Amino acid sequence: MPEAIETNKSSRVSLSGLSLIQKISAGYAAMALFTAAALVFSSYNIYRSTNITRNIANNELPVISALIELRTSLLSQESFAGKYAILKDPAFIDLFHQRQAEALASLDLLGKGNPTADLKQLNGLYLAYQKAAEDLFAGRTGSTGPMRSSALKLLNAVDASYLKRKDMLKLVLSRADEQQKQTIWWTVAISCTGFLLAIGVAPFVTYRTFGAIRELQSATHRIAAGDFDYNPDVPSGDEISELARDFTKMAARLKVLEQMSLDASPLTRLPGNFAIERVLEDRLQSGDTFAFCYADLDNFKPYGDHYGYAKGSELLRLTGDLIQAAVKAHGGTDGFVGHVGGDDFVMVIPAERVSAVCEAVIESFSAEVVKHYSPEDLKVGGIEGCDRYGVQRFFPVITISIAVIICGRDQYSSAVEIARAAAKVKDSAKGKPGSKYLIGAPGRMTA
Repeated sequence: MPEAIETNKSSRVSLSGLSLIQKISAGYAAMALFTAAALVFSSYNIYRSTNITRNIANNELPVISALIELRTSLLSQESFAGKYAILKDPAFIDLFHQRQAEALASLDLLGKGNPTADLKQLNGLYLAYQKAAEDLFAGRTGSTGPMRSSALKLLNAVDASYLKRKDMLKLVLSRADEQQKQTIWWTVAISCTGFLLAIGVAPFVTYRTFGAIRELQSATHRIAAGDFDYNPDVPSGDEISELARDFTKMAARLKVLEQMSLDASPLTRLPGNFAIERVLEDRLQSGDTFAFCYADLDNFKPYGDHYGYAKGSELLRLTGDLIQAAVKAHGGTDGFVGHVGGDDFVMVIPAERVSAVCEAVIESFSAEVVKHYSPEDLKVGGIEGCDRYGVQRFFPVITISIAVIICGRDQYSSAVEIARAAAKVKDSAKGKPGSKYLIGAPGRMTA
């Protein structure tokens, strides 16, 4: 009896060391043919679904992204052209041409795929819009009517192309869904035949396959409905898990595009308040210490009142660019830059890189800001203007104040608390003359 027990134990141990295919081949030769057929059929259809998803990620998403960028650029161009028609300020022409370059880049990206009638129409309408705008800038026409008519046709064409691409994406997802349903049906039919021959092994194989396919089917519906955070719960190690990863990447990309379109600043293209709050919450959850830097321009409003809207916008865009450059050069790979609005910017960087980043920002800003004043104003060191109370007084050349908060989960529990702490440090920093940064931490402040 003990010998029989030992023999059974030895048999179980040896079987546990075999792969699934080896177990099927050794114990269920008759069932192997049907199970293998089911697996091959499922794998082939999963491979086709994977190719569909990859085609969406590599072809459709860049086109949709380019159409969104093109629409944003067109709206900006139309705004600057309209302001020029009213104010006759040449600065708006330069701003128009900057957005024009972005629109042409988007059209070029759209043209890298197969030429379509939509693309030819967009190129033709954009050329007509360019001509109407240049006629306005050159004074060949005093009315914005032709330009606005061309812009309306162009925007309608962009919207139609976007909706068409969106409908095509829905159609592809619908076909993938139908293909997955057929895969389930045929896999059930083939696997059930094997199940009748070997009831002990077939359930394990089919249950795992069916569960993963049903999960992907659910993921298809939820992602198509806009639930970009849904993550298919598929075990790793096979083609189904690769498809699940592709679904997750596709959903993440779609979410980023949607958030960028809705949240980003149209002037600096930097992430807005939604993205800033998300980054802070993620850093707090990680438990790592980091620095939150709140940058604010001193005396910016009088500058805008004195030199005009276009010059003020140009200075804000320049400030965003130089902050980005400083963080990229000195803030490490984890550096983040956001635009709260107006003349307020934020940086999230490693705590040990605060001095290098802030000093680079101040140095770059101090060198550039003087280029945006007239020689007469620089000679006297500033401009005359009214403060917020309507009192006429002298305002020095714009400086930048950076409030720094050293953050960790043990000091702050939310992005709101960090923002409140930064506001207090910012008030202290703005009370000091010149460009500077002030580091505030629980219990102390250092400049």
